[in-house]
Amino acid sequence: MQHEKVLVLDFGGQYNQLIARRVRDHGVYCDLKPCGMTKEEILSYAPIGIIFTGGPSSVYGEDAPQIQREILELGIPVLGICYGAQLIAHTLGGEVARGEESEYGKRELVLEEESPLFAGIPKRSVCWMSHTDRVVSLPEGFARLARTGGCPVAVFGSEQKRIFGVQFHPEVVHSEYGNVLLKNFLFGVCKAKGDWTMKNFVREQVALLRQKIGGKKVLLAMSGGVDSAVAATLVHRAAGENLTCVFVDHGLHRKGEPEEVMRVFRDGLKMNLIKADAADLFLDALKGVSDPEKKRKIIGKLFIEVFEREAKKLGKVDFLVQGTIYPDVIESGKGKSAVIKSHHNVGGLPDVVDFEEIVEPLRDLFKDEVRRVGTELGLPDEIVWRQPCPGPALAIRIMGEVTREKLETLRDADAIFREEIAKAGLMRDIWQYFAVLTDSKTVGVQGDFRTYENVIALRAVTSVDAMTADFARIPYEVLERVSSRITGEVKRANRIVYDITSKPPATIEWE
Repeated sequence: MQHEKVLVLDFGGQYNQLIARRVRDHGVYCDLKPCGMTKEEILSYAPIGIIFTGGPSSVYGEDAPQIQREILELGIPVLGICYGAQLIAHTLGGEVARGEESEYGKRELVLEEESPLFAGIPKRSVCWMSHTDRVVSLPEGFARLARTGGCPVAVFGSEQKRIFGVQFHPEVVHSEYGNVLLKNFLFGVCKAKGDWTMKNFVREQVALLRQKIGGKKVLLAMSGGVDSAVAATLVHRAAGENLTCVFVDHGLHRKGEPEEVMRVFRDGLKMNLIKADAADLFLDALKGVSDPEKKRKIIGKLFIEVFEREAKKLGKVDFLVQGTIYPDVIESGKGKSAVIKSHHNVGGLPDVVDFEEIVEPLRDLFKDEVRRVGTELGLPDEIVWRQPCPGPALAIRIMGEVTREKLETLRDADAIFREEIAKAGLMRDIWQYFAVLTDSKTVGVQGDFRTYENVIALRAVTSVDAMTADFARIPYEVLERVSSRITGEVKRANRIVYDITSKPPATIEWE
């Protein structure tokens, strides 16, 4: 089935993935592509609409990204957001200049003209601004549609040309009716049908996989995380017993995870799932190692060796399945950037497995869509909504050397934290939450005895795409229960602290 598609052209703004997700949330498939696409490439893509994202440049700057004017003359509806709106005005002969004052944060948006963009939006509402430049004169044939106190042309457009520009960011939740505006563009201007659903995706993907795989052998490295779990289940629907999954138990998983993986996938779904017990191997290799980068490299290297050992027992396989998702694809196309730390996920498998082709059934999906596919496939909530965990797992949530004793302490503390978050009904409100075993010890009193034990740090963040994150405002009574239970039930822990640092300046993980 050929889905209708919207093209989101990326001009480098911080909310660009969020725009694509908002479009898909309305049941319309879209791709985020580099802003340098030519007219011919766009025509080949055949979108029902185009969205220009925001970006950090000034349209009149020497190195500012531009577009071919012909793109705006194709008759395809266009919505420009922030920089994208300024670019439309600039390209078509309007004027963009630096404003007398910058606008950042919430502003009152006042509608001045009727427009298909404004169906269901009141005359006055709150929008989210983030700009210094602004449109000061419009191209011929365009009308001013809305304003704010500091931006006379907050929305402009031409209903005849089906081209519109909005200076604010409708994709963020701070814009009160921003999602309504996006919906109006998709369905009122682009005439979308909204046929992008996870039910359709599962049906079509299984059919495509069956056609591709046939009766050939398929191999997958099962981590227990949601991406590999959903990829495995989707491929299992198509390949059945021809799929073999290998779960490397490195002894660094969270409490109960290896047992749960085997129960759900081997015992429940009847997958060919091999468990490679390698905890002693990994823990021996990590003895005396405190540097987080060294820990990552040791774990990554050993993971590949263990996986290769198990894969060789199977002989030649035809396909290797990977749980690549859409943000991975987007980020891989953005060029070089500074290395903050080695990637959490273990890579390098294609170099050690004898296979013909890689299969990536989730490469078009965002994380929230992957979860919805998991639910559509019938996976239990404890798998679909499992907390993200880096490839090295608890090894990089233990500061300093990793030992069996430290793992036991952290596993128990982390399990209590996750259990209390679930009891409080906050599982789906917090992007990520976990415990960290710090390398600090403090004096405490437990019963009639003085103690000198470990400090456990709790980390919980809210985010949209993990590029930026804010600490979660967990109710004090929930934090109190977590603290009381950990200090009362967990060996070698006598103090709990809560991390209130956002990203940036911190990262989500501690190591």
